[in-house]
Amino acid sequence: MNLPNKLTMLRICAIPVFIVILLMDHWYIAAIIFVLAAATDALDGHIARSRGLVTNFGKLMDPLADKLLVTSALIILVQTGTVAGWMVIVIIAREFAITGLRTVAAADGVVIAAGMTGKIKTVCQMVAITLLLLKNWPFCYLGFPMDQIMLWAAVIMTIVSGTEYIVKNWNIITAKGM
Repeated sequence: MNLPNKLTMLRICAIPVFIVILLMDHWYIAAIIFVLAAATDALDGHIARSRGLVTNFGKLMDPLADKLLVTSALIILVQTGTVAGWMVIVIIAREFAITGLRTVAAADGVVIAAGMTGKIKTVCQMVAITLLLLKNWPFCYLGFPMDQIMLWAAVIMTIVSGTEYIVKNWNIITAKGM
């Protein structure tokens, strides 16, 4: 197993640790684990592309690891009363819809690459979750709700990027009689 794939697996293994730490009410430690796990998302992709280590395993597991990390964090944040459930439903529904679209496309040998709005959505989600875990630190001292602003940005970018994927790939949807 190459280094990028090891980093992806490390991210997946960090998820239960993150969940347990957060449920034990150690929010700042959970935030550190989340940030480190999220950082492996950018790092493994960069290493894989720059060193020619892109594998089918990585193509499948890297986005899955990202989705598992984000959805796990959001579901726990709903459980703690930090995030509204409807917001998480919007985010998770988009992930299922786009993953389904990619699966249908892949069956025909078509790869739907991540677009810029999808990347912005991911950054917004990661920043929002981090700020929520840090209880809006350092902005809490300024009385500025940056955590909520980033959460709303994540939801809006989720809708925008999901819509963009569907519009750009409408031919795949209609060709399959969906």
